[in-house]
Amino acid sequence: MVRASRTGSFRLGRRRLLGVGPAALLLAGLALVAPARAEDARVRISRQPGFVYLPAVLAEQHKLIEKHARAAGLGDVTVDWVNLTSGAAGNDALLSGNIDIVDSGSTNMLLLNDRTRGDVKGLCGVGSTPMLLLTRDPDVKTVKDFSGKDKIALPSVKVSSQAVLLQIAATKAFGPENATKLDPLTVQLGHPDAVAALASPRNEVNSHFSLPPFQQRELQDPAIHVVLNSYELVGEPVSNAIFYARTGWYTRNPKLAAAIVAAIDEANAEIARDPLQAAKDYVAATNEKTPPETLVAIMKEPGTNFSTTPYGIMLQARHFYAMKTIKAEPKDWKDTFFPIVHGLPGK
Repeated sequence: MVRASRTGSFRLGRRRLLGVGPAALLLAGLALVAPARAEDARVRISRQPGFVYLPAVLAEQHKLIEKHARAAGLGDVTVDWVNLTSGAAGNDALLSGNIDIVDSGSTNMLLLNDRTRGDVKGLCGVGSTPMLLLTRDPDVKTVKDFSGKDKIALPSVKVSSQAVLLQIAATKAFGPENATKLDPLTVQLGHPDAVAALASPRNEVNSHFSLPPFQQRELQDPAIHVVLNSYELVGEPVSNAIFYARTGWYTRNPKLAAAIVAAIDEANAEIARDPLQAAKDYVAATNEKTPPETLVAIMKEPGTNFSTTPYGIMLQARHFYAMKTIKAEPKDWKDTFFPIVHGLPGK
């Protein structure tokens, strides 16, 4: 069931710290040179559970989209935040017209971009955090040790960021011809349900390709240990949270799109300016049990980056094309994103 609530990097560049991103500049320009025109008065945005969605949580709690929409001359825009448990659910909702923007992993956007022949594109990055592959099987030290007795929980099989990274790990461990060797062991579970499964020795799901803050919570159990760190695997950040939308919505709402990107830029500036307060706001908004100090420590980990710049897009696109998951290989990350962020140093 979809539940809607009507409340709607730590490493950041100098421009982000000042809160003056490209969307903010574009927004200001639009407000000066163009009269207000009719755009949607409501925008519906889906979001999944996880600390990587921190900028979106802050944007909701501090009503930053509403603030920047008013500054653009759009008046009072209503923002509906819809909580979903997987990118697959977000994609279904986007294609069915039940939401306007998905906040999910970039792999889900790449899949829709290919299947809609470019109709769906990324709006901006939101965040990237290292993802840990965890297990309570004492015999599993590396991905080579997984066997038929193991079950690995993922938010979406085959197409989630975790699923792609698992295939990349299998490629490195077993060779390109065995990239899908571990796929039969995977099962689809939302992160909260996977945490509960991993905590139960009787549950057949004994492993989880996790996400902060769930992985920190899971590692409090001494029976659970790390098999793989996604950042160490690929050596670069991977945007496991981005905003993406359909071309029709973007074309119809140029100033609202700029307001949304500017709102995420401002949220990122808040995170950089006062990470502890941002963590406290996240805890208050989500009822998260992880202490704010632990969340601040996550912000400082290599591979954690809250930014509207998209990361790891081509890494994942090339893998999808090699696996024949998508038919057309993007030549540049900009091929899969709207022009509003083309000036950023994505990759």
